[in-house]
Amino acid sequence: MAPEVKVPLLEGRGATPAQTLGNIVVSIVGTGVLGLPYAFRTAGWLAGTLGVAGAGAATFYCMLLLLDCRDKLREQETEEDGLGDEQSRHGDGGNYTYGDLGERCFGPVGRHFTEAIIVLCQTGGTVAYLVFIGQNISSVLPALSPAIVVLALLLPVEVALSFVRSLSALAPFSILADACTVLAVAAVVKEDVQLLVERGQPFADRSAFAGLWGVPFACGVAVFCFEGFCLTLALEASMSNRAKFRPVLLQAIAGVTVVYVGFGVCGYLAYGDATRDIVTLNLPSNWSTAAVKVVLCVALALTFAVMMHPIHEIVESRLLAPGGWVRRRGGFVERAALHLSRVAVVATLAAIACFVPAFGEFAAFVGSTVCALLSFVLPALFHLRVVGPTASTWARAVDYFFLLSGLVFAGHGMYTVLSPQ
Repeated sequence: MAPEVKVPLLEGRGATPAQTLGNIVVSIVGTGVLGLPYAFRTAGWLAGTLGVAGAGAATFYCMLLLLDCRDKLREQETEEDGLGDEQSRHGDGGNYTYGDLGERCFGPVGRHFTEAIIVLCQTGGTVAYLVFIGQNISSVLPALSPAIVVLALLLPVEVALSFVRSLSALAPFSILADACTVLAVAAVVKEDVQLLVERGQPFADRSAFAGLWGVPFACGVAVFCFEGFCLTLALEASMSNRAKFRPVLLQAIAGVTVVYVGFGVCGYLAYGDATRDIVTLNLPSNWSTAAVKVVLCVALALTFAVMMHPIHEIVESRLLAPGGWVRRRGGFVERAALHLSRVAVVATLAAIACFVPAFGEFAAFVGSTVCALLSFVLPALFHLRVVGPTASTWARAVDYFFLLSGLVFAGHGMYTVLSPQ
């Protein structure tokens, strides 16, 4: 059975509401926030606001669908086998992973498909990290192209970090990355406010609605920004009082959505049509801006290993399958295969990052395809399968709405990338 996505901050049980609130924010907020002003430039400040707010509301609702599915399955197992058997299969009171839900709904195929989507989503996030770092370091050191930064500077570091197999050893880097993201956001907001004060009329020459096709783009970036969706069940299971999880989740999603909207609007109003796909690239060329970019990139480079951990676990679980050639050889062959698999995965992602032309478009593509499937389509599909037979007509209608909307959204994202420009 392939392992599910894990986060160091979630190890153990008994988290308070305040700790859970912090864990939710840490798992959601990532580099995508720095691409929001560009999304607002593409969609318009009003359309972007509606897109981000809609993505936040939809994300919260679909997280609740996962919890409803878990509760229903736990109830069914309790009725069929008794609490004792349930605990033996799922640990503390019937905990489920995202992959468990897929298997309970559609068998082994459901698990494999769900975990494949999780891997693709994590892969998109890691490639976005590399693209982000490459473009920012290249802006500080113009002599180095983003591709050179990724292949010559980042690849050796990430290969070395990939051999660190302990999540607890990598946990401090994840916290450092979030602190640096806050620092970068604060630096951008400071520049935004100064420019807005100088302009005097912030909404002058700024489009509220830039066109119909800009809205899906903004929604895609927003969905990409709401990272950590597959951690919903683990976050809830980490609480000492699970009954308080839903209000805590609402507070976190609402707070993050307000921050996202404010950051995106301020960035677009400050820079207008000059807004870059990574808004830190709009900052003035001085030592303080360069320092912010470098510190942020170093932190993200270190956190890359944490993002890669679930990918390595799933790849290695397949590589070391019982009865497989590698497992039968054991010893040196097994250790070498594990190390080579990690090198190959990291090198492949680095090569992909060299061909990604722009962070904003890539974030929108990942958000509107695999993230949309993970965040909207699968929760609605699982809910229809598990809870649908006993749910109200209205609840089933909402499930079908999210299912169809997510598929259309993903199809539009794929069409946008594959269609000739």
